[in-house]
Amino acid sequence: MKKELHPDNYRLVVFKDMSNEFMFLGKSTAPSGEKVSWEDGNEYPLIKLEISSESHPFYTGKMQFVDTAGRIDKFKNKYAKFQKKAK
Repeated sequence: MKKELHPDNYRLVVFKDMSNEFMFLGKSTAPSGEKVSWEDGNEYPLIKLEISSESHPFYTGKMQFVDTAGRIDKFKNKYAKFQKKAK
């Protein structure tokens, strides 16, 4: 295996699914400015997720509504100036 290929700054972080408030402890190198207290009484960096195994339809077996209307409207407004106007 090649040396110095993988990062060496892995640390314990808490991942939080924002759609259902589910949290789990894991390791990551992702930067985070927020911290949260975990069940063991220690404080860990917090990484927010939009979807996890607790909310993904593949794992849950049911569909959940995900609010994407804001993103779609933002996209349409941003690129509306490039549309050709038909008269």
